[in-house]
Amino acid sequence: MKAGYVAIVGRPNVGKSTLLNRLVGQKVSITSSRAQTTRHRITGILTTDDCQYVFVDTPGFQNPHVNALNRAMNRSVKRSLQEVDVVLYVIESMHFDFRDEMVLKLLPQDRPVLLVINKVDRTEDKARLLPFIQEVAAKFPFADVVPVSAEKGVQIEELLKTVSSRLPEGEALYGEDEFTERSERFHAAEIVREKVFRLLGDEIPYSIAVEIEKFTQEGNLRRIHALILVDKPNKKAIVIGKGGAKLKEIATRARTDMEKLFDGKVFLEVWVKVKTGWSDDERVIKSLGYEEG
Repeated sequence: MKAGYVAIVGRPNVGKSTLLNRLVGQKVSITSSRAQTTRHRITGILTTDDCQYVFVDTPGFQNPHVNALNRAMNRSVKRSLQEVDVVLYVIESMHFDFRDEMVLKLLPQDRPVLLVINKVDRTEDKARLLPFIQEVAAKFPFADVVPVSAEKGVQIEELLKTVSSRLPEGEALYGEDEFTERSERFHAAEIVREKVFRLLGDEIPYSIAVEIEKFTQEGNLRRIHALILVDKPNKKAIVIGKGGAKLKEIATRARTDMEKLFDGKVFLEVWVKVKTGWSDDERVIKSLGYEEG
């Protein structure tokens, strides 16, 4: 049996969370086209007959460090790289810029780092792909290179085989039926936050967070009270929408996803609260769990 921890790192928006969800086969990390969707280190677990992979999906490394939230996210990335057996350095096919270079400089030299080139399905001229791979591969002593499409599921099995070959021998770290170490309360907050990002598009600021004020379970029914934090009154109006329509849509979609994930009925209530400057307040950041990653 092989078992170990695998960090998924890269600049924002290269598809790390989509890759994690594809590898694990369950939705354990929220996704959207917006940068900063992933703020915590999310652990997803995949157990096969001969291997247990414990994946850590990190936030996209933020540069510059504009506030306390970004600083906490960057600490999370650095800490993840120090605590794993294998690192997946994810970049986007045919795109490599200074943000990728920033993450490249953080990669450890004392453990296997795999170069994972995502979104290869979007590169129409495949002849351009090989020179691009060779150019990036020359920048670091990568243990291997695996082109994939997390969205389409292309080369995922090959990536798992490559990771498995680099993991140490050992006992399973978690039960075979576990797919994440995060609590239901944590996932409830993440699901609400994903719906805000997805439904509000360019209107939504980065300065939003979700806090679960109440989470109780009665049999197969979960009662959840979620609070959406924004930093300005006009942002509160955007989240609520005309006649409360947008907030209702956020809550309805979030409840549907929660019921699928928790396999039970969910009673969800969602409010919006203005807390000016929350994303630059170290105490608030810590209370929301970002400091722990």
